[in-house]
Amino acid sequence: MDLFNESTDWAAALKPLIVKYKDKKHPLDYKNLYQLLVMVVLSAQDSDAHINKIAPELFKAFPNMKSLAEAHEKSLLPYIEEVRFHGNKLKWLLEIAENIKQDKNIPLTMKELTALKGIGRKSANVIMREAGAAPEGIMADLHVVRVAPRLGIAKSKDADKIEKEMMEVLPKSMWSEAGLAISFLGRETCRPTNPKHSECIMNSVCEFYKNKKGGQN
Repeated sequence: MDLFNESTDWAAALKPLIVKYKDKKHPLDYKNLYQLLVMVVLSAQDSDAHINKIAPELFKAFPNMKSLAEAHEKSLLPYIEEVRFHGNKLKWLLEIAENIKQDKNIPLTMKELTALKGIGRKSANVIMREAGAAPEGIMADLHVVRVAPRLGIAKSKDADKIEKEMMEVLPKSMWSEAGLAISFLGRETCRPTNPKHSECIMNSVCEFYKNKKGGQN
């Protein structure tokens, strides 16, 4: 079913959603940019809630990039061994720390962030948004990948393609907030099963909802 809607003014349609979630902090419970970067790497294919749970002890042991740069696999492993795919993430974090060395050196551009092991466009967009950096893309996490095609703002099932499709129909001034706003919609309302159509702030423009209503007539 192709729900893609090219006729909708998506900049106008998304405004209420962005207003609702504007400036809301990412669900990862970080205290500074260093913690965010580490937690973003760890959260890939794991849950934000799980990473929030293990983070306090991890950051007690390694409070900044300098301490992480001085760590070894054996000293870091006990703090992240419950994380999914921790073997790869362990190596990535140590390599990142070795390259960056200090918190002040954490980059805030798409090119520099995605050059780091374990950080793709989604992660870079999160870091840049939370740091207030100028946007170079739109964050497309698993919630956005589900919700954006339902709304009709994108038609692909691939995160990178969905990001590009949204970038084409939204002004750059909305890029920082659009991804996370759609993500929060997916977390709270547009669930994988039994989405809460009646209370959804986007139901007036949602192609998935229109199609569902049409099928009931």
